[in-house]
Amino acid sequence: MNIDNILQQAEKLGFYTAQAIPPETLKLNPEVRKMCMSNKCHQYDLCWTCPPACGTLEEMEHRIRSFNSGILLQSIGDIEDSFDFEAMEELEKQHQKRFADLVAWIQTEVKDILPLSAGCCRICPTCTYPDAPCRFPELAFVSLEGAGILVSELCADNDVPYYYGAHRLAYTAALLINSDA
Repeated sequence: MNIDNILQQAEKLGFYTAQAIPPETLKLNPEVRKMCMSNKCHQYDLCWTCPPACGTLEEMEHRIRSFNSGILLQSIGDIEDSFDFEAMEELEKQHQKRFADLVAWIQTEVKDILPLSAGCCRICPTCTYPDAPCRFPELAFVSLEGAGILVSELCADNDVPYYYGAHRLAYTAALLINSDA
């Protein structure tokens, strides 16, 4: 599949940013995994798409380096202040829907892709981890942070803003693929 076609589809779906990036700019950082282990998001060792279930840094590195093309995607939204959780949740929902729609569109032609989402999986009220397989593996994406990637660094390395001001919020995702152009 052609990267330009994916970028056009991402634009149609409403992403604020859709930019081709080299997969080498996805740098895995052990410090990010340590942040996961501190469990501030309350998902560590509770979800198939979060550490340790999503794989070691070495396993993630191997998966990431098997792709020749990447896309960085962002959704931007307005918030009243840093306590506007309603707006944050709504923006995250919109971003995750766009991302899932883009992944589904790509998967009609290409099965071997690596979607890396914003935040932890919220598909099921309670994850089956570790007792049973994931109910929706085609929709449950490892987060950039869960993969060990510092999102602000990824954005900076690709000349994409990470911070848009006190009253704007960005959700960032990445998609890796072996493109034919």
